Amino acid sequence: MHKEEPGIKMEIERRVASPCVSICALDDADICLGCQRTVKEITDWHAMDNDQRRAVLRLCHERAEAGGLVWKLS
Repeated sequence: MHKEEPGIKMEIERRVASPCVSICALDDADICLGCQRTVKEITDWHAMDNDQRRAVLRLCHERAEAGGLVWKLS
């Protein structure tokens, strides 16, 4: 059992989950139609830290918006 030193808080951050929705098909630009990741982003996902994963998720959201896959509520 690990003891924490007084005044030091240890937090373990959960890994950012994959955006995969099991609709794995690539468009002409090699972007997955299901999760909006590039082939490189998909293959590198396992080695990415959480900050890198969040950056990819932002790109996925931008791609989805640009492709009309996300509706904006006003």
